[in-house]
Amino acid sequence: MTDNRYCVIMAGGAGTRFWPKSRQSMPKQFLDILGTGKSFIRHTYERFAPLVAPENFVVVTNRRYKALVLEHLPELDEKQVLCEPVGRNTAPCIAYAAYTLLKENPEAEMIVTPSDHLILNEEEFRTVIGECLAFAATHNALMTVGIKPTRPDTGYGYIQVSDAQPVSKVKCFTEKPGLELAQTFLQCGEFYWNSGIFVWTAKNIVEAFERYLPEHHALFSGLMRALGTDAERNIVEMVFAECRAVSIDYGILEKADNVYVRCGEFGWSDVGTWGSIYQHSRKDRYANAAPEEGCYLSDTRSSIVSLPKGKIAVINGLKEYIVVDTDDVLLICPRAEEQNIKKFIDEVKYHNGDKHI
Repeated sequence: MTDNRYCVIMAGGAGTRFWPKSRQSMPKQFLDILGTGKSFIRHTYERFAPLVAPENFVVVTNRRYKALVLEHLPELDEKQVLCEPVGRNTAPCIAYAAYTLLKENPEAEMIVTPSDHLILNEEEFRTVIGECLAFAATHNALMTVGIKPTRPDTGYGYIQVSDAQPVSKVKCFTEKPGLELAQTFLQCGEFYWNSGIFVWTAKNIVEAFERYLPEHHALFSGLMRALGTDAERNIVEMVFAECRAVSIDYGILEKADNVYVRCGEFGWSDVGTWGSIYQHSRKDRYANAAPEEGCYLSDTRSSIVSLPKGKIAVINGLKEYIVVDTDDVLLICPRAEEQNIKKFIDEVKYHNGDKHI
């Protein structure tokens, strides 16, 4: 653990794919959807705590979630929470953190991670992150963590490696391929899932912004002068109003010639959908993932059920369904059609406003 090592947690998402459990007022990263007794963001903090000092954590989130971040991570000081006035995807989020850290410590080494991933083998994961930190500290490199694919998943981005070394230069990125191409990637053996976890120095990523996203560089380098002053909030408002939404992958990593990947196997999932929760949940003999108490299933197979504590549910005759009950919303949807959840949200919002969203 060094004074130059920082962990940036991206925690601004609304988690709409987990509606109705996840809401605008309480999104996925602050929920215990896996039933572990801890929220996603708490797990994320504890995962990196052996590598990074408490004062070197930075959370970038929407302004409305600042109090929630401090509630779930009481080790953090208020100044460690950077508040976006509006979401602009991962590039502006990372830029805000990078330019902040560069001003605070020109030698800063950054781990950048989403707030809502599942890692089963955390010791192996920290070994991989340690190797990434060592490589990024001695090379002009933008590091990403790749995951060995276990199926032709069309929901992930893919990274093609240039050789079979543990740390390999990236040949190319392919974002969410179709099934046929994903099957080809799986068979080829040169492709890995893009975890969305990155390691680099603040200096190197700022140089990459200057080269590949010059308009973002101009905005955030201008912001640096206001950081830590009374003018910061107003300048941040202006910067986020002007900067375009773009992912770090599309804006920088797909263009840069110094991107490297460290591939690993440590039980990773981005836990991005109810389907992925189903995959990682304990199931009964009929392949149902349901509460052990208060849920009575009859002639029901391969379904996932989520209930409020103390609620009784009797479910009969469902095959491969998602059933999510909350105090004010009930969702019943075939597992194969959960991509329609965003459409359901839009319809509810159109007829009922934001109170159930």
